[in-house]
Amino acid sequence: MLKKEILRKKEDFSLIYKKGNSIPDRYVVVFFRKNDLQYSRISFLASKKVGNSVQRNRARRLMRESYRHICSRIKEGYDIILIARKSINGKKYDEVNRSIESALKKGKLLV
Repeated sequence: MLKKEILRKKEDFSLIYKKGNSIPDRYVVVFFRKNDLQYSRISFLASKKVGNSVQRNRARRLMRESYRHICSRIKEGYDIILIARKSINGKKYDEVNRSIESALKKGKLLV
């Protein structure tokens, strides 16, 4: 994942939350919005509700790894925020991957 492909600015997050769409799934919530770029940008979040720092970091690692395997199939030109739910704790990669893929399919973000 290149540095330009990561969402960092507060204005971008605010725009996605206010004017974007959201898709809940079992282990993640996906927020997305069309951007005017030739590439997609993404961010992985886990709040303190998910658990302590070890659990939050594991949740982000699982989401990043899942994204790494499906990034070539994601449509270009979207800003995407993946937010871990508390239910992600103790889950294996396969379960999280299925959840993320299903959420992205619901949002018609997969090619």
